[in-house]
Amino acid sequence: MYRNQPARVGRLWILLASFLLLYLGLLVRFHWAQSPPERNSEQFIPTSLPSPDVYQLLNLSEQECKATFPDLTKDLDATVALGPFTLKQAHGKGPLQARVKDGQVKIPKDSRIARQAALHQIHRALITSPSPLPDTVFSLNIRDQPYGAAWSYARPAYATAPASAMPPITRTFLMPHFAFWSWPLPFVGSIARAAAAIARIEDALPFAHKDPRVVWRGSSRFNGVHHPTLRQDLLRETAGAEWADVRAIESYEMVVAADPDPNEKDTGSANANATALMIEDFCRYKYVLYTDGVTYSGRLPFLQMCNSVLLTAPIAWLQHTTHLVKPLFSHDLPRDMSLSSRSGHHEWTPSPGVRKAWPTHYSPDDANAVFVAPDWSDLRDTVAWLERHPDVAAGIARRQRDLFVGKGYLSPAMETCYWRALLRAWSSVVRVEGEGWEDWPGVSWETFSVDY
Repeated sequence: MYRNQPARVGRLWILLASFLLLYLGLLVRFHWAQSPPERNSEQFIPTSLPSPDVYQLLNLSEQECKATFPDLTKDLDATVALGPFTLKQAHGKGPLQARVKDGQVKIPKDSRIARQAALHQIHRALITSPSPLPDTVFSLNIRDQPYGAAWSYARPAYATAPASAMPPITRTFLMPHFAFWSWPLPFVGSIARAAAAIARIEDALPFAHKDPRVVWRGSSRFNGVHHPTLRQDLLRETAGAEWADVRAIESYEMVVAADPDPNEKDTGSANANATALMIEDFCRYKYVLYTDGVTYSGRLPFLQMCNSVLLTAPIAWLQHTTHLVKPLFSHDLPRDMSLSSRSGHHEWTPSPGVRKAWPTHYSPDDANAVFVAPDWSDLRDTVAWLERHPDVAAGIARRQRDLFVGKGYLSPAMETCYWRALLRAWSSVVRVEGEGWEDWPGVSWETFSVDY
């Protein structure tokens, strides 16, 4: 009768152990749900290229942001290093003034000038932050020209002569372009939309098979104080050139033909007007041209997603990631470019302002962009040299896309990381002047976005 007793005792211990493990598992699960552990940012620091999935996360911590996007806040850090500054109440004049309080954006009721996209972006960065952000009052400038002390889309890379041609700037903190939310033009959309469309093109179109011409579209009217005839010079230099697809844009609308020709080849431009291109279709070319506008041009980040060579005059207006550009100066190319053989042209020398803004000249093996003469006089010879050295051209193009797409510097994660870094940087040095800030009237962003 006792023959099977050890077996019964063994089964009993197994049963008790199973119940104990189940209890411990439920206890751990309950504890996790009540107080989830914080991510260890030190463990997150990547030793190699992070997974592309990371670039879609909107809730990276401050340390995770720094580890994933080295040097992202270089311009912010330099601005903070200038020291404290005073912010006066605008009383409805100048840039929009709003505040962050307890993790929420508060906007004055009478602010009709607010750029909806920028406020959406700020709100998204706040509600996805994994840790509290400092309260502050900020000044949001949505115009192309930076002004006073404010968050702005661009700032001058160097001063011009005369200095009176520039707006009075106290302190400019660069912010991400509104296209990270949406750019409501029919051939642009958002950076996320364009990134997906560009990825499809790049996956199917190797660099060597791209159109070998340089491409540009834009208004000839928009020129800045640094280069007052920049765009007209480009159109003149490329007029009738077989190596260039450069045209002044006729309209910002996509015009659909009343009776489209069914035999007409689809160029990806959705039967556009005579000049417009879908923004992703620039990536079908080997060489993409960037021009500053009155200040900056919002096309730059879109072009930087291309596996194409970015050609531009030395960039005179900095956006929040422009400092990541590593230029090869065309006048540094080997002498076989034969620039001196062209009648009426000579080798250009960067101005003192350009030399100060862009002190490093990168080699063909390290550059991710090419700077040409501001009057475009060496553009043809630069393109010809790159065509004669296809490995160099392919390397410059690859390094651009590898940085801005492959390493996530135009990703959703980068954007929210940057907005939170901007808020921390600004709040560390701003000093508000006057009374009444605490009682300052305003509505929540949720209410503002619906009712105003």
